[in-house]
Amino acid sequence: MTDDSPTPELARLADAHGIATEYWSFFGDRVHVPATTLRAILAAMAVLASTDAEVAASLAEADDAPWRALLPPSFVSRPGARTLPVHVHDGHDVDLTVFLEDGTARDLPIPDQQPSSRVVDGVTVWRVEVPIPHDLPLGWHSVHAIETPFGDRGRAAREASAALVITPERMPAPPTRPGRHRGWGLMAQLYSVRSRASWGMGDFADLGDLAAIAGGTGADFLLVNPIHAAEVTSRIEPSPYLPATRRFLAPLYIRPEDIREVAYLTPAERALVEAARAPVVLSDDDATRIDRDAVWAAKRAALDAIFRAPLSPGRAADLAAFTAREGQPLQDFALWCALEEHFEGEGRPDEAWDIGSGLVAELRGQLASRVQFHVWLQWIADQQVERAQAEAKASGMSIGILHDLAVGVHTKGSDAWSLRDMYAPGMTVGAPPDMYNQQGQNWNQPPWLPGALAEAGYAPLRDMIRTLLRHAGALRIDHVIGLFRLWWIPAGLGAGAGTYVRYDHEAMIGVLMLEAQRAGAVLIGEDLGNVEPWVRDYLSARGILGTSVLWFEREGDGFRPPEHYRESLLATVNTHDLPPTAGYLADEHVALRARLGLLTRPVEEELAEADAERAAMLALLRQRGLISEGAGEAEVIVALNVLITASPSQLLGVALVDAVGERRTQNQPGTDKEYPNWQIPLAGPDGRAVLLDDLASNLRFVSLTRAVDARV
Repeated sequence: MTDDSPTPELARLADAHGIATEYWSFFGDRVHVPATTLRAILAAMAVLASTDAEVAASLAEADDAPWRALLPPSFVSRPGARTLPVHVHDGHDVDLTVFLEDGTARDLPIPDQQPSSRVVDGVTVWRVEVPIPHDLPLGWHSVHAIETPFGDRGRAAREASAALVITPERMPAPPTRPGRHRGWGLMAQLYSVRSRASWGMGDFADLGDLAAIAGGTGADFLLVNPIHAAEVTSRIEPSPYLPATRRFLAPLYIRPEDIREVAYLTPAERALVEAARAPVVLSDDDATRIDRDAVWAAKRAALDAIFRAPLSPGRAADLAAFTAREGQPLQDFALWCALEEHFEGEGRPDEAWDIGSGLVAELRGQLASRVQFHVWLQWIADQQVERAQAEAKASGMSIGILHDLAVGVHTKGSDAWSLRDMYAPGMTVGAPPDMYNQQGQNWNQPPWLPGALAEAGYAPLRDMIRTLLRHAGALRIDHVIGLFRLWWIPAGLGAGAGTYVRYDHEAMIGVLMLEAQRAGAVLIGEDLGNVEPWVRDYLSARGILGTSVLWFEREGDGFRPPEHYRESLLATVNTHDLPPTAGYLADEHVALRARLGLLTRPVEEELAEADAERAAMLALLRQRGLISEGAGEAEVIVALNVLITASPSQLLGVALVDAVGERRTQNQPGTDKEYPNWQIPLAGPDGRAVLLDDLASNLRFVSLTRAVDARV
């Protein structure tokens, strides 16, 4: 057996590139990362480390590289919080100019200081630390540096420019309704919430209607699953957390009849739209499973017909403006969609996976009409989401739609294709082993390269956030620790053989905050699980809310009193990775894992633990006078949601599945094909579908929402 421990030099090289050489496991063990993992990740970062000689050369390069650059590739800072490092050759002066977002310019003064120095490539280089002025406005600026020899300012020796991003210090508190100090909202899986006008699954029209219903009960927000775009051909990935792109929206959620041009279709064209809808509308009452492929096949036929209808001059101008605003990224995404259709059923040739290839350039022209179709779909989706947010605000919501940001994208998706240089080749992200997944988890999503993000001035992150917040009042960031560090897994190795890679969280969080503040949006970071306490403190200090799930809140040997919860939180009773509360109370989380063979100990032990947990919670509810002896399921669910209103948390979330008595979980972690994850329609305790049209009069829904609203 060979020793796979890294040499001290390899460990130093890995650390220089943000790669953890050791970490503390879920089980409390100190794990030393093998050399094989470190070399594989360094290779994905284009760092040579195969031999000791390469390690030595790469280590010297890592030490010298920042000193060779006149400016860093980009610089993100709060006002006055950091100093800009500028590297000037000996015998030279440097002049700095900031070009502000509004088109104006101002000089950046260099204070007197004793700079540090280093000899690089035989030349002495001085590091000058330039303070960022406190009065520099928030925004996306640039800094330009000109280096000139002493006494000859007319002759530039070197010039450089870099993105200069000034970000907020802290997010404001979430807005509330008049007379209230905090808010509450509804949480739903949009695809599961159907109406009699749906096409077999929930859509953007249902989003607006659900928000209006929730707003009418006093809710301030509606949190829905990610609505990022997925595939446009079968099989469509059911998981909203494994999208093709995180920048653009899923046309799967479009309501065809709500497109203005439908009114101008010929009778034959309108009949085609109705004929396309007829098969899928019959499934709206089916509570067994949502069939995304059937829904998209029906909608695509209808949307093809509507797309052919001519636009009025005003509508054409609006589409042109949308297309210009979204720029080349939209064209690339639309081309990816067109290529998916073009190669459907036969698989793309290797050359088609390279966006810069001659074949792709040729097909961009050949498929121009289909590219325009997918551009048009994004325009329509954007308008329908805008309408949903308007309806949410009109209902009285102080926040409105709360979107969810997935951790990453599909390895074969649009982002991984069009932004290939931004992602680490041969790497996927996941999670290290824990008590639930003893082999670790591989989410099959490529990680962003930290260096590439910095070189791009964090524009890909900015553009993604802008799209999501354009018509929203808040954003939840799934696995927010991913903005600090991600678990990278080299191809061919198990999930447990990965390690953490650090990101510049000050830059990532800063960009997120800048775009959120400009959109007037609230930020919520999903910080459950193995998250270092300092991360939660950091997010709270920046005004970003964390998340809390009642069943996970423990203190000593029992449940943490809600009065001890953090203030900077979205507090909820459950989450989409747990069964609805009705199912949890009935031990469905144990029964389901037993049926799927996921238990790691005897079912009797699992049931005994679940029984003890439930008994402790019921005792707490009785102690507080929230339930009567022999309380039924519905009464207990109301009491659990009322219990968390005793917390100081700024936002409270009520799961729609709890409000209607659904028992089935939406997602069972650790499964793929064993369980229909993300495909369960909304149903009541009797197993019958609950439609949006009947929600406002649903007795359980009314009882729960009234109880929570009365105590917020």
